[in-house]
Amino acid sequence: MINLGYVVFLAFVAALGGFLFGYDTAVVSGTNQQVASLFGLDEIQLGWYVGCALIGSIGGVAVAGYLGDTFGRKPTMIFAAILFSLAAVGCAISANFTQLVVARIGVGVGIGIVSIISPLYISEISVPKYRGSLVSMYQLGITVGIVCAYLVNHLLLLYANAHVTLVANVISPTLWERVFYLESWRGMLGMSAVPAIFFFIVLFFIPESPRWLILRRRDAPAFHILSHIYCDKEDAEAQLANTKARVVTESDKKDWSYLFSPGIFKLVLIGSAIAILGQFMGVNAVLYYGPTIFEQSGLSGGDSLFYQVLVGVTNMLTTIIALLIIDKVGRKKLVYYGVSGMIVSLLLISYYFYFGEAKGISSLFLLTFFMFYIFCCAISICAVVFVLLSEMFPIRVRGLAMSIAGFSLWIGTYLIGQLTPWMLKNLTPTGTFLLFAVMCIPYIFIMWKYVPETTGKSLEEIEQSVSNE
Repeated sequence: MINLGYVVFLAFVAALGGFLFGYDTAVVSGTNQQVASLFGLDEIQLGWYVGCALIGSIGGVAVAGYLGDTFGRKPTMIFAAILFSLAAVGCAISANFTQLVVARIGVGVGIGIVSIISPLYISEISVPKYRGSLVSMYQLGITVGIVCAYLVNHLLLLYANAHVTLVANVISPTLWERVFYLESWRGMLGMSAVPAIFFFIVLFFIPESPRWLILRRRDAPAFHILSHIYCDKEDAEAQLANTKARVVTESDKKDWSYLFSPGIFKLVLIGSAIAILGQFMGVNAVLYYGPTIFEQSGLSGGDSLFYQVLVGVTNMLTTIIALLIIDKVGRKKLVYYGVSGMIVSLLLISYYFYFGEAKGISSLFLLTFFMFYIFCCAISICAVVFVLLSEMFPIRVRGLAMSIAGFSLWIGTYLIGQLTPWMLKNLTPTGTFLLFAVMCIPYIFIMWKYVPETTGKSLEEIEQSVSNE
């Protein structure tokens, strides 16, 4: 038996990194027009403002594995929390566009780091029965962060509009008046400092990953932590012995040489493939450019923004369902069912854009299958990807391997962010959603043919089965 309340608390703290990920990814959507107007940005500069955080995320992912494996999971998350806090304040008080971009890159680095270390930490403090649900808390944190960003943007804009006339003619406005009244985009970006500081504080109330401590031959503190996770001393001793056995087996293998051994390198390629392909199945195109896509269907700007809020809420609620069933249904089955539904919905969305106007099809048709697409995506690939990546690699190279797979994920995210406007213009929405549907096919094939089922297995059992292949 395990101390489930304690383990859930540890997972909740680490999942706050996902909340910051989601908030700082989505908050930019409400600041674009104000930032472009204030700094006189053209289209290229505005694109750089939106995309610079993704560049930072790629850099953060690139170093996350090294930091996590070298200094530990907890210190690396603390570093990310500090980075989030300083970067958020930097965004709020930036004096020029260059300072704003530097601060946004800092935010991106923090996002990249927590996208690897937070789910990795949750996986390593979990037990097989609940690991999928617990790691999915990270994805839930992302979706809650996205919805909160939409709400904060809306509320701060209302607050600013209600008070701006009070200070419109003030010659030297205070910092508060400037951040929350005159230039509310500063408040939108800066508000992430609040959860970032909270994240920093509560990290001091959780221990280091016991598996990382065992890897570093620090058995005594590892056993102390395991004795809090498991109710029975015998279970803690058994877990310690199992993890030590795997570490001893691989003790003569250097991390990088082991990473490129045939069986492990194959896993890294598989992990990278499902990470990058998942981005080309359309989910981030919908999250980043949903209002634009809806407007191209003939909706007004106000209706399109309302639809986007529905997308965010659907994403969050479905992630809660995924969290509850992932350990019962299994990782691969969720992907099979979810991706099949994504293909159907993407084909029907494409059908709407091609025939909708001619046949007088209601925009309710589009909304219905957009919501169905988000449901299928959130309950499958979005919920499963971070779980699988945190499970499928051996402990000695888990951080490095996750960094490589995460690097692929963020490259895909950056590319889809840059290419979606081009695809919508040149392929039309019809061709764009057809392409997303086609990209689902290699994803589901790789998942069926090459990805091991990890549901119900300990990390050591997964590692043993991988080593035997």
